[in-house]
Amino acid sequence: MLTLVLGGARSGKSALAERLTLSAAGDAPPLYVATAEAFDDEMRDRIARHRADRGTGWRTVEAPADPAAAIAAAAEAGAVLLDCLTIWAATLMHLERDPDTETARLVAAARDLGRPVVMVANEVGLGIVPDNALARRFRDVAGRMNQQVAAAADRVIFVAAGLPLVLKGPSFGAGEVAS
Repeated sequence: MLTLVLGGARSGKSALAERLTLSAAGDAPPLYVATAEAFDDEMRDRIARHRADRGTGWRTVEAPADPAAAIAAAAEAGAVLLDCLTIWAATLMHLERDPDTETARLVAAARDLGRPVVMVANEVGLGIVPDNALARRFRDVAGRMNQQVAAAADRVIFVAAGLPLVLKGPSFGAGEVAS
């Protein structure tokens, strides 16, 4: 099952995605596929806080440029969490790689894994229109990526103020913690 969890910054999407992944993993350890890179002290601190919040039961793979390969190699994981598609979109733009092709590779890897995969993304289309071409291009790339993953996903959840709204697929099942 592929689940996409969307929301704004600080909406609670990552915390929900972690709970869903832990619930889906069963007795096998979950895998956290990280797309962020620590280019400065603030990002290093942010990554450290995320790791501390997750606790010790997770295996983490840093895959900023190729999360599809990390997912394809995750056969031993009970479930996989990829956080976050939006940061990965920025990396793809920087590397001048085609986001549509790379997103198709990512979705295929998730489908082929045969284990639950949860992906997190920022919903970037609810704000004002950016005032410069690069920011508008980023918004467009991230929006298309979200649409591509959502179309392939079995379940899509939108999170606002820590509250989840299922947009597509099954509601929360027994054992899943929605909020």
